Amino acid sequence: MLRSRTLPLPAYILVIVVLAVLFVIDVAAPPRADAAERGTGFGTWAPISAYGWHGSMLIDGVHTYCITPGAPAPTGPSSDHGISGSAAGLSSQQLAGINLLVSAYGQTDDPVQAAAVAWAVKAIANREETLHAFGYRGDSLAGAIHWTMSALAPQHDLAVQERAVAYYDEAVRAAQNAVDASGSLAFSTDPADHRTGTVRVDATSAATGTVTLVNAVFATTGSPTLEGATAGTTYAIRTVQPEPGRAYTVSGTGRLTAGLPAAVRHYTTPGGQQTAGPAGAVPFDIAGADAAPRVPPFSPSIATQVPARETAPGPYIDQVTFAAEDGSWPRSGDGSYLPVTARAVVYRTDAEPAPNSEIPEGATVAGTLQVTTDPVLGPTAAYTVASPWEMTAPGFYTAVWSVSGADQIATVAAHTGPDFVWTERFGEPSQVAVVAPPAVEPTPAPTPAVTTPGPAAADVAPSPPPAALAATGLDVSAVRTPLAIAIGLVSIGVAIVASRRPRFGARLTIR
Repeated sequence: MLRSRTLPLPAYILVIVVLAVLFVIDVAAPPRADAAERGTGFGTWAPISAYGWHGSMLIDGVHTYCITPGAPAPTGPSSDHGISGSAAGLSSQQLAGINLLVSAYGQTDDPVQAAAVAWAVKAIANREETLHAFGYRGDSLAGAIHWTMSALAPQHDLAVQERAVAYYDEAVRAAQNAVDASGSLAFSTDPADHRTGTVRVDATSAATGTVTLVNAVFATTGSPTLEGATAGTTYAIRTVQPEPGRAYTVSGTGRLTAGLPAAVRHYTTPGGQQTAGPAGAVPFDIAGADAAPRVPPFSPSIATQVPARETAPGPYIDQVTFAAEDGSWPRSGDGSYLPVTARAVVYRTDAEPAPNSEIPEGATVAGTLQVTTDPVLGPTAAYTVASPWEMTAPGFYTAVWSVSGADQIATVAAHTGPDFVWTERFGEPSQVAVVAPPAVEPTPAPTPAVTTPGPAAADVAPSPPPAALAATGLDVSAVRTPLAIAIGLVSIGVAIVASRRPRFGARLTIR
């Protein structure tokens, strides 16, 4: 049977120490050092020589150049310190000029060009030391190059002089404009149309790169992305509204590359020269957005219709339908319709009103109306409005509706503008309600008189019926007295005649 064995405590301690040492070697050690190799140029590749080495030092495949003239050539192991804006204590202008030369001209296999870059770089870093390091006593860069190159490579002496002086002058001029690279995007909006405007690429130095827009496209390409955008250039844009009826913001981002960063790739060699390689293009990010949201314009209007033209006295009733005459109906962040308020003045006239933009004389104000749209329904439904007052007097009642920016909430007024006004014409036929005068009641017939009944027939002796006169139709009672007189006269006459006849036998002859 096997028995497990444990290591003694000192063995564990030893293992821990060994692991710690390996960690320090592998992780905490300084950057890896690569020995500088002879690059391209002229002279003797040695720490010290009569005329030195004039060209590049190759470190890990990169052509680097001396920035501490007078020191021994860096033939030993060199350390890469990465991109530095303070290498060898040089100023930003010096580093900008050196970076230009080693980047634009220094990565070459042409010995004449490499030697010219080396002389120009050293002169920028320390002109006095460069001129006099090999015994030259003048103050001309071309003279110092001739002093040395005439001994090393006389056939290339003049070419190296000409190029070195040209490189030096170019670097000095360019370095005057060298600054830290940074920038931004600046947007503008066309006051007449929120859908158009510009974007300007601002940067502290010459730079090019790519810009991408949000909620807009470049007018010339129709694309939201533009490659090859340059600092200081203004580009026309056209917006792409993300949601109808909502305010929106145009923004953008970009990544540019500065042409002249004030930095180099810094290498050092113990006991030897410090050298500079190209810092490469220094990318930097830019961004920007509208200073204020773009608000799409909105012009509301309404259509109205009274339910019935002929109506009885009572409230004035109207049906109001909203619409967007221009633009899209504004919406809130949750997508609901923003409320729009409309007001009306109702006028009464005695005669049928004719459509007119002016209120006619003689029209009197009967009352007012008001309606506000619903956030859910918005302009998709008609609204029935009834007045709190009543039409009492007969006549023609006409509502004149209006929508004013001054009556709206701030978020709606931002779309309409505070001075916006839409007004309906007076006397629109669809707005006229007629209250007829009350009907005239007929005059009642007079009530017949009531006759009081006389005494009963049994209590009064009957009167003889009156004699009717057929010829005259007169009542006998009316001629009773004259008739009695006439009868009396006739009786007297007959008596007189009878008294004069012979008694008993005498015949009366009538002739």
